[in-house]
Amino acid sequence: MRFNAFFRALSCGALALFGGSVLAQPADTELIQRGEYLARAADCIACHVTEGGKPYAGGLPIKMPFGTLYSTNITPDKETGIGEWSDDDFVRAMQKGVGKDGKHYYPAFPYTSYTLMPREDILAIKAYLFSLEPVNQPNPENDIGFPFNQRWGMALWNFFFLDDERFEPDPEQSPEWNRGAYLVEGPGHCGECHTPRNLFQARSGSKNLAGSTIQGWNAWNITGDEQSGIGGWPDDTLERYLATGLAEGYSVAGGPMAEVVNHSLRHLTPEDIRAMAVYLRSVPAQDAEVKRPQPRELAAEAPTQTPHPLGQKLFADACVSCHLWDGNGRQSPYASLRGLRTVHDPEGLNLVQIILQGDVLHGPDGDHAMPAFDRHFTDSEVAAVSNFVLNHFAGLDATLNEEQIRERREEH
Repeated sequence: MRFNAFFRALSCGALALFGGSVLAQPADTELIQRGEYLARAADCIACHVTEGGKPYAGGLPIKMPFGTLYSTNITPDKETGIGEWSDDDFVRAMQKGVGKDGKHYYPAFPYTSYTLMPREDILAIKAYLFSLEPVNQPNPENDIGFPFNQRWGMALWNFFFLDDERFEPDPEQSPEWNRGAYLVEGPGHCGECHTPRNLFQARSGSKNLAGSTIQGWNAWNITGDEQSGIGGWPDDTLERYLATGLAEGYSVAGGPMAEVVNHSLRHLTPEDIRAMAVYLRSVPAQDAEVKRPQPRELAAEAPTQTPHPLGQKLFADACVSCHLWDGNGRQSPYASLRGLRTVHDPEGLNLVQIILQGDVLHGPDGDHAMPAFDRHFTDSEVAAVSNFVLNHFAGLDATLNEEQIRERREEH
């Protein structure tokens, strides 16, 4: 699944051998390398691969309020992928959300952000995709009921909600700020998850990056607000979080955000990471319900009294060996719970998802894994341990119940 070594070898002037003769490297190697980088920045693979599947072959189910969509095959296979697509076909899909067959895509495909990308960047991504091995894998049929399965309605949706404009640098801002704005709002499409949506599933322009809920996860407020967003994070802490998924004492990426770090952000240059941080700090502050946690002093031993004894027992049996009673984390700072909004959210959305699904972050010093307990804990046990964590680490009067956990488990 990794092509970096291949392209790195080419960029260093590697030569291919064929029949005993030496062939010069292709003239478009630089374009392919640039396209690979932009595909990373756009996090294309996160949606266009299934667990254990072939990269970019699609088939990933995406649950929406109106049904389930499946990502498409974007390998250069001529029968089931995009091998027959022209440059204009590919650009139109990325900027306007219209496929080669003339059908409109649903905005689960973030063309409303990709539309900011210029033609040359989009064609670089196409060059990279066309350099990959074709995968013959038919696209699954979407499971969407009437009237949402009528794609012609998306033309009307685009009329109201698609700007169809390319990114224009702000002359009043620095080149670094403009680079960050382009990456965040364009290929990075951060607002697709972190901005709430209206009744028509369009992003709320007045609440840009103010946080939202997506597929059962909290995508936190990442505006410049010091209490609700990332305004109070030190510069190096924010950059480290974007690049590694860890901001010790502030946040650890999980769920969809961990995938963004694994597939996209950790592959970006330090200069681009810094530019994104600069731009995010400038985003107008928005308030949110879950504030930045205030540190609590906790003992290194188990509490003697708790309103959630079953939850405490489960935490002692399955969790404390990594997270410790004071939440500092034993093996690595990735296991630390201190300062995380995850354990300070009264609804415990991300907490429950992490317990059920587990998590993996590919850090600079190796992989950091949280095991999934969906097969080991019953719904009542997940509720019990979640309530204990929220009470012990945040002092919340948590009341999650078995029915709520069952509903969240069924969503996935």
